[in-house]
Amino acid sequence: MDIATSMSSDAGDEGSGVDGPCSEGMIPLLSARRLTGTPSAMAAATVSYDEGPDRLWVWSELLRTYADDGARRAMSDLRRFISRCPIVPSSDGDSFRFAIAPGPRIGDESVHVTESMTGESVTVKGDSILVRIGTTLVVVQEEANEPGGDKYLDQLAEAALHRYQTTGS
Repeated sequence: MDIATSMSSDAGDEGSGVDGPCSEGMIPLLSARRLTGTPSAMAAATVSYDEGPDRLWVWSELLRTYADDGARRAMSDLRRFISRCPIVPSSDGDSFRFAIAPGPRIGDESVHVTESMTGESVTVKGDSILVRIGTTLVVVQEEANEPGGDKYLDQLAEAALHRYQTTGS
């Protein structure tokens, strides 16, 4: 098991391709790995579990704070992009599918995003729950899960939100 904390680079509004055609450039936005808007502060933690070449699980938690209504805009943009681009083909023949799924109703608003990447012989799935509380987004992501592997995602999102509300981090 590997645990890492990092602050990933974030392109914000610049060059995100959000107004263009559905393309590979939108995949980070559609999967909630990168969001529109420029946060005033960001922090991230990632845990990965590698059981071998066929079994890898990655869990991430991100905290993004905005000085304005960027958190609300990011949530709205994400919903709009997924409704506009539910399927995105990649240049290597794979395809990515995104959808809004039922999820917990927590914070000021929340959304559960599912994604899957289908290649020649494999389908990799992932889930994200985004929770907005005021000008802050708490994002919990799980990648490469097996069917039903997201069963703890709601609880993880609720715990992350509770931790943010009680500690501010």
